Amino acid sequence: MTAGSEQKAVSSKEIEAKPMIRRIVVCLLITALLPTVLPAHGQQPAKVPRIGFLSSLSAAAVSDRVDAFRQGLRELGYVEGKNIVIEYRWAEGKTERLPDLAAELVRLKVDVIVTGGPAVNRLAKEATVTIPVVMSFDNDPVGNGFAASLARPGGNITGLSTHYPEISGKQLELLKEVVPRLSRVTVLGNSTVPGNAQALRETELAAGAFGVKLQYLDIQNPKEIETAFRAASKGRADAVLVLGSQVVTSHPKQFVEQAAKSQLPAIYWSAEFVEAGGLMTYSVSITDLFRRAATYVDKILKGAKPADLPVEQPTKFEFIINLKAAKQIGLTIPPNVLARADNIIK
Repeated sequence: MTAGSEQKAVSSKEIEAKPMIRRIVVCLLITALLPTVLPAHGQQPAKVPRIGFLSSLSAAAVSDRVDAFRQGLRELGYVEGKNIVIEYRWAEGKTERLPDLAAELVRLKVDVIVTGGPAVNRLAKEATVTIPVVMSFDNDPVGNGFAASLARPGGNITGLSTHYPEISGKQLELLKEVVPRLSRVTVLGNSTVPGNAQALRETELAAGAFGVKLQYLDIQNPKEIETAFRAASKGRADAVLVLGSQVVTSHPKQFVEQAAKSQLPAIYWSAEFVEAGGLMTYSVSITDLFRRAATYVDKILKGAKPADLPVEQPTKFEFIINLKAAKQIGLTIPPNVLARADNIIK
C-alpha cells in the first residue's frame, strides 16, 4: 500500500469515527443532566399538604373569614392550588350535616382540619383523635372540653379563643351611651353555652354600676327568636344585648329583623350582624382570629403537635355602628360615640 492510499484510509476511519464520538458525547451529556430533570431513583414528588375547612354556615356567609384565613396563609408563603390544597365543607346552616362532613374530611386524610365555633369544634373532635384540629375561634376551649388548659391543650385540638367575658360589660356601657334613658335591657343567649354564664355575670356587674335592670331570655332554637323579642317588648326593654351561641350565629337576619320590628336598639357579639343590618357591635374581631389560625396550620405542617401549641386569646377588637339601622328605629348616635367607632356603615 502506498503512502497516499494509507493517508486516504486513515482519513476514512477518522470520518467514520466522528459520528460515533458525537453519539458518545450526547449520551454523556444526557446522563449528566438526568438528575437535574428527573427525581432520584425511589424519590417521590413533594407532597402538597391538604387542609380541611369545616363550617356550619355557607361560603357566602363567612366569605370575609375565609379571605382572612387565605391572607394568613399567603403571608406564610402558601398559595392555594399551588403548594397547598383546601378542602371546603359547608353545612349551609344545617348543623345536622356536620357529622357527615367531618367524617368525609377524615376519610380524605387531610393533614389538618380548620374549624370555627363550639358546635363545629365538637364535631371535629368527635370525628378524629389523630388528625390535628385548629379552632379558628371558640368561646371557652377549656370549659367546652377541647383543651386541658390554654397553655397546654394536651390533645389533637388547639387554636384561638374568644373567651373575653369582660366585653359584655363594655357592650352594656355603649348601650347606655347610645340610649341615655336606658333602664331595662333584655339579654338574649343560650344557657347551655360555656362562657355565657360568666359573660352574664359581667353584664350584671355593669348593670349594677349603671342602675340598669336586666331580663335574661334563653334561646335554644330559631323558633324562640321572635318569641324572645316579643317578651322583651312586653317587659318594656329599652335595648337588647345578644350573647353568642350556635343559634345566634346561624340566624343573624332573624335577630336583626326582629330588633327592627320591635324598634329596639341592639348590640351584637360579632360584625356579621351589623353587616346584615343590625345596629352595632363591640366584639372580638373574628376575621383576625381566622387570619391567625393560618399560623397554627403552618406550625403543624412543619411538625408541631397541637398538644404543645398554646391556645391564644383575642388581641383585636372592633366597634362598628350601622347608621341605617339607627335611622330605621329613630335613634341618634351621639358624636362622641361615632368618633370611637372603628367602622361606620352609612
